[in-house]
Amino acid sequence: MSATLTALLGVVAPQWSVTVFESAAEVAGESSDAWNNAGTGHAALCELNYTPAVTDGRVDPAKALTVNEQFQVSRQFWSHLVRAGLTGSPKEFITPLPHVSFVTGEDGRAYMRARHEALAAQPLFAGLQYTEDTGELAQWIPLMMAGRDPRQVVAATRSEAGTDVNFGALTRLLFADAADRGVAVHCNQRVRDLRRDTDGRWVVTVRDMVTGERRTVRARFVFVGAGGGALPLLQRAGIPEIRGFGGFPVSGKFLRTRSPELVGMHQAKVYGQAAIGAPPMSVPHLDLRLIDGDHSLLFGPYAGFSPRFLKAGSLWDLPGSVRPGNVGTMLGAGAANIPLTNYLVRELLQSRSARHRTLTHFVPTAEEHDWDLITAGHRVQVIKRDPATGRGVLQFGTELVVGGDGSIAGLLGASPGASTAVSAMLDLLERAFPDRIPAWRPALEEAIPSYGRSLADEPVLLGQVRAYTTQALELVA
Repeated sequence: MSATLTALLGVVAPQWSVTVFESAAEVAGESSDAWNNAGTGHAALCELNYTPAVTDGRVDPAKALTVNEQFQVSRQFWSHLVRAGLTGSPKEFITPLPHVSFVTGEDGRAYMRARHEALAAQPLFAGLQYTEDTGELAQWIPLMMAGRDPRQVVAATRSEAGTDVNFGALTRLLFADAADRGVAVHCNQRVRDLRRDTDGRWVVTVRDMVTGERRTVRARFVFVGAGGGALPLLQRAGIPEIRGFGGFPVSGKFLRTRSPELVGMHQAKVYGQAAIGAPPMSVPHLDLRLIDGDHSLLFGPYAGFSPRFLKAGSLWDLPGSVRPGNVGTMLGAGAANIPLTNYLVRELLQSRSARHRTLTHFVPTAEEHDWDLITAGHRVQVIKRDPATGRGVLQFGTELVVGGDGSIAGLLGASPGASTAVSAMLDLLERAFPDRIPAWRPALEEAIPSYGRSLADEPVLLGQVRAYTTQALELVA
């Protein structure tokens, strides 16, 4: 998010002085790192939690349309940067890869039929294929069909418009370009405090993690893009807009294999359905990952828990985030999410063999010795107060918090996250600098041709955008 905002400011306000502070030894070491996320390039092509079933058996496509359109915005901005020579080769961070949704059982098949019917009619999802034929599925996902009971009811959709995105590589490319433009990117520098000065500027206190030296920087505008660490910093800033917000940290684990034989049999990203009672973040998926020339398969996620808000955070992160303004919200959310607590306890108690049994639902012939367990990044799920009921609710998504005068903003939450970073940061610019948008609009429209317009409502524009981004990002399989 911070790298994207820096890149956008380079387009609309290149004369501004921008400074970036990163607490780790290098950028993109947390959630943006390729091994810490699924790299799906969330476009709702395969993620079933974006297409919930409604009571009459139909599927609501609204969330999927929103997420897909947001990803199209990201693709446009990346294409602009590539064509301007700012990010090197697009093959360093994005690769075409089919996205597949897969279900089993009669209920699953009925849902998949309804989902395909709801999405296939939408221009954003043109070309979405459906099948329940095991022979065709053996061609789409041979690793998953090998050894499967031929009597099992199965159904799937497939989109060839999917991608695998290395958000770590993209982040590093964006910051490298920013540094070439004169942006000061400081690593091993942790922001310890944010306070408002009498003249309205923000005083940012930074500690050097190597020398221990402290210094202060004064800024007219501050963006807190610290991932799971954003909540404590926004609380330190004391802005009223953060009052009532809390966070619940969840870590993720994946089974990984680098077996050339297995990787060669699974050239796709495949998402299934979450178990009954499990949260959306638990949706099982088997992903081909293309990271720095290394081809691997990841299966998961298996949830874990740590009170840390970052992988390198403190055990006091969670208890330290509880304040008088959010304790009621957090207690209310906890009481309303007992099933989530039970799910996390079950996940934490899982044995290696139990994790393997879950894998065999996706890969019936999987051998335990071929897969190793890795820990992915931490996610801090947003807890906020429902304005209608006043109760705390757990929100599975992202939340942009902007101070009343637009001088400070921060981003909380997780999925779909990085895939929608450009849309999120455009929203930030519009909310924090509304008076500047008219002057910035021509540059934004040049960088993002659909800016201010709906691709879902303009098929001709959608076709032009697809052709433009496919060519610029070299998304030809």
